[in-house]
Amino acid sequence: MIGRRRPLMRAALVGGVAYHAGKRTQESRYEDESRDARLEQLEAQQASSAQSAAPPPPAPAAPAAPAGGGMPQSVIDQLKQLADLKEQGILSEEEFTQQKQKLLGMS
Repeated sequence: MIGRRRPLMRAALVGGVAYHAGKRTQESRYEDESRDARLEQLEAQQASSAQSAAPPPPAPAAPAAPAGGGMPQSVIDQLKQLADLKEQGILSEEEFTQQKQKLLGMS
């Protein structure tokens, strides 16, 4: 009877060790996947906050208006660029309005 118990105990021990090793490996994989997902989420948040927090491009000083009245072509081009940035979501409505007022000399 004692001769039979040792192989059974050995098999139980080996099986138990293998079970725990496999379980540990699986837990490690879950932790790695969880960590990678959190890192991707943080990177995405930082990228989106960096885009929204990026200062708008500095607006150059508005040149003097031509004698014939109207607006210089460079100011019109800059206003178009600001509108494009707003449409792309780079500038908020408030930032767009501030930059537009600077360009038009209304600040």
